Amino acid sequence: MSTPPGRLVLAATPLGDPGDASPRLVTALGTAEVIAAEDTRRLRALAAALGVSPSGRVVSFYEDVETSRLPGLLDALRSGSTVLLVTDAGMPSVSDPGFRLVSACVAEDLPITCLPGPSAVTTALALSGLPSDRFCFEGFAPRKPGERARWFAALASEPRTVVFFESPHRLGSLLADAVSALGASRRAAVCRELTKTYEEVKRGTLAELASWATDGVRGEITVVLEGAVAPAVSVSDLVDQVAARVAAGERLKAVASEVAEGAGVSKKDLYDAVVASRK
Repeated sequence: MSTPPGRLVLAATPLGDPGDASPRLVTALGTAEVIAAEDTRRLRALAAALGVSPSGRVVSFYEDVETSRLPGLLDALRSGSTVLLVTDAGMPSVSDPGFRLVSACVAEDLPITCLPGPSAVTTALALSGLPSDRFCFEGFAPRKPGERARWFAALASEPRTVVFFESPHRLGSLLADAVSALGASRRAAVCRELTKTYEEVKRGTLAELASWATDGVRGEITVVLEGAVAPAVSVSDLVDQVAARVAAGERLKAVASEVAEGAGVSKKDLYDAVVASRK
């Protein structure tokens, strides 16, 4: 009879304050047969702060060794062990090690579960004061000038609020580039040292934030950027679009109603404008 497989447990860890750790994380640290940690020293410091002693084998699992560690961790899972994956802060695989291991487990249909918890992405979004009903996460901002320019070009028309990470020593230049690419008045928030002693959330326009960051900023940085505002569309701008669809065989009333609703203009005004354009 074959041994049932173990389970990979992805566990979110505190961003700074150990008090944010969940009771389930404390239990998992004390019971998992294998703990794969981005930084084993930080893992042991966290365990000590939580008053728990890891009983399982602790192995390092940072970016440079992810690939080489996979076979051993997969063997442990196949043999029935529980493997707990933790990174330095937040959720594994979200701009942290873990994606390769999760993908390998999915490919073999090995059980995976998650212990939810702190996330710099959603914490910064909630604190930013910017719309949070629709947002996207961009990971770390590109370092190379060409890649960064293309990245900003795409964000210029992104309607959703954007969340991304940046290193403190590059923040000033990034915000200066953002002013040039996106305009001085676009709103943003820079969240620094979330949940830690010197937590700070600086809100303002890109121009204001770029000026604030000129002399340098310290700590872990998460940036929240306001989504692009769609340019105002007038009824006259839509007449040719409706007329072209009607010429192709669609009904004027239905097309005018659909286009007006999508553009946020009066259905009647658009219908009347199209009729008037025929005279």
